[in-house]
Amino acid sequence: MTGEYTVILRGTEDRGEGPGIVYLTARPGAAVVGEHFHPNMIERFTVFSGRLDARIAGKTFSLGPGQSATVEPGVAHDWWNSSKTKEAQVLVEVDRAQGADHIDSNRFELLIGMLFGLANAGKVDKKGRPSPLQAAVIAREFADVIVFTRPSPAIQRVALGLLVPLANLLGYRAIDPSYCKPHAHITPAAQILALAGLLGA
Repeated sequence: MTGEYTVILRGTEDRGEGPGIVYLTARPGAAVVGEHFHPNMIERFTVFSGRLDARIAGKTFSLGPGQSATVEPGVAHDWWNSSKTKEAQVLVEVDRAQGADHIDSNRFELLIGMLFGLANAGKVDKKGRPSPLQAAVIAREFADVIVFTRPSPAIQRVALGLLVPLANLLGYRAIDPSYCKPHAHITPAAQILALAGLLGA
């Protein structure tokens, strides 16, 4: 729905040391669901082909092949592929921030699995957003992983206070194991593994 296709190169099944690594294909017109920040995580984007537009802390960038951007914890950011014809191939690395040892690094992957699972099941709108009740329980559960900047924090607190109890009552779950498990297993191309520094790992 959002034009994103991802392959987890290093995640919960084989993390070892170091950040989680995802190889992202952003199709023409692709865009992340909305501007957000990660309270306890550092995110780094490196473009290998095409271009990825990003807004970080209010500044807009256009990243081309070989260019990177790092987003520190608590910094609002957004990204999209403005091309109408070319995909963007991007390596995304996500790691705990310094001093955030209490945070489970695997929860980012759990969140992404849940959102992609909902999309694959047809339970999101045309922009990839779950229903308000589903979004409320996810936002509450994963507040340590991601926080959206809109609506304002005050409005979000009020909305979550109203929606989460109702969502729980109606059986909505923030984590559905059938969505969060790997959606498929593939063998990434050697070139992709080499770009990620994982060839032979």
